Amino acid sequence: MKAVLGLGGNLGEPCENLRAALNAISNLCGTRLLRQSRYYLTEAVEVNEPQPPYINCAAEIETRLSPNALLGACLGIESALGRTRPGIKSPRTVDIDLLLYEGATSHTDELTLPHPGILRRAFVLYPLCDLYPKGSALGLDFAGAFENVSDQRIEIFLPDELSGLALS
Repeated sequence: MKAVLGLGGNLGEPCENLRAALNAISNLCGTRLLRQSRYYLTEAVEVNEPQPPYINCAAEIETRLSPNALLGACLGIESALGRTRPGIKSPRTVDIDLLLYEGATSHTDELTLPHPGILRRAFVLYPLCDLYPKGSALGLDFAGAFENVSDQRIEIFLPDELSGLALS
């Protein structure tokens, strides 16, 4: 089955952490990375305290893992890459969200599919649009959601721009 993951981070070396996470994902049993979006530089959203900007991307994968097993594997990768959870929405080395899973919906305490934040976060929509330029991904129509995020600052980020980790 195909699935879409959203990745981001704002501590340490975010680009390196994202690369390491994508590599670890591609090494999961029965899983392969099909393609990834560009990197994007974004401000932290839905937070109360100032935070460093985030680097974000999305990845489309093919996997034999169930949605819950994939989520567990992603949490393990986060932990292996130094993610700690001192609080909700706190800065992080890497965050891996299961956004969409082909043919699956879920509304449990552990997993909600599609991910509930997709349609209100620029840092998810823009990378998702790189992968699905027609505005529809695995049954989710997100084309009209960009008006919801017009106030969120986002820039394409090239990994060699590491010296300029600030939104201008």
